[in-house]
Amino acid sequence: MKELNNIKIIGIDHGYGNIKTASTVTKSGVTAYETEPIFSGNILEYEGCYYRIGECQKEFVSDKVSDDDYYLLTLMAIARELNVYGIREADVHLAAGLPLTWIRRQREEFRNYLLKNREVTYRFNGKEYRIRLVGCSLYPQGYPAIVSRLKDFKGTNLLADIGNGTMNILYINNKKAVESRCWTEKFGVNQCMIAARNAVMDNFGVKIEEATIEHIFRYGSADIGKPYLDCITSAGRQYVADIFATLRKYEYNPDLMRLYIVGGGGCLIKNFGQYDEKRVTIVDDICATAKGYEYLAFSSLRRKG
Repeated sequence: MKELNNIKIIGIDHGYGNIKTASTVTKSGVTAYETEPIFSGNILEYEGCYYRIGECQKEFVSDKVSDDDYYLLTLMAIARELNVYGIREADVHLAAGLPLTWIRRQREEFRNYLLKNREVTYRFNGKEYRIRLVGCSLYPQGYPAIVSRLKDFKGTNLLADIGNGTMNILYINNKKAVESRCWTEKFGVNQCMIAARNAVMDNFGVKIEEATIEHIFRYGSADIGKPYLDCITSAGRQYVADIFATLRKYEYNPDLMRLYIVGGGGCLIKNFGQYDEKRVTIVDDICATAKGYEYLAFSSLRRKG
């Protein structure tokens, strides 16, 4: 979190799998309750209703304003980030983003959605928060994660932001993003999750917990039988091969450009991919995009005085 003129600038990466701030990561699911849940943990109380955050997986939606989930997740993310610093009341400027090719047509609607209540009082995990939303800056996903590294870029570079729902692809030439050469593919990590889950069902006739598959994606292994591990690993290798095939569709050539990978898909490429480590950089920090949003918003607001 950054601060300027007593305004807290909070970057939020509204992912389909996880909501990230500069300091926190929370699964994106929202479950509503009419009465207080039996078990504690990640409970948001807002306008007389209770919401458990992160217990389930939110389904992919191409329009994030289609329901209230991302608004509720935003309130949760603000609370979690402020809680890191022991703050309960603040003026907040949001910094967020949308997929590269969607931001042109969804920017204003998403900004209005996030700012629909300028003053909000709610509780999260038993603590009350009083928030005044004073502004919102929106940026294309992915690019902010590497903006602080641009000084090291030379020649042609390709950025692949591989999230849970989408993969954003952007060319960066001589340290400048090329707006005419950016694409969004619905080919996120969830596609690999579905393939791995179906492969286990097809081969063994059993249902495997998504948490187990996620662990394998993240660390390359898990405490399960070798046949199951091999099956899931095979799905991971195929997904990574398809990622590189998709990049080649957009003229990726490892001999002519460097590749930067951000987002949760980076761990899959690291664990299951074959690539030249000297020419491919995987940004491991899952909060890098949220931090980049803050960096850009802070720089912009400071210039404006």
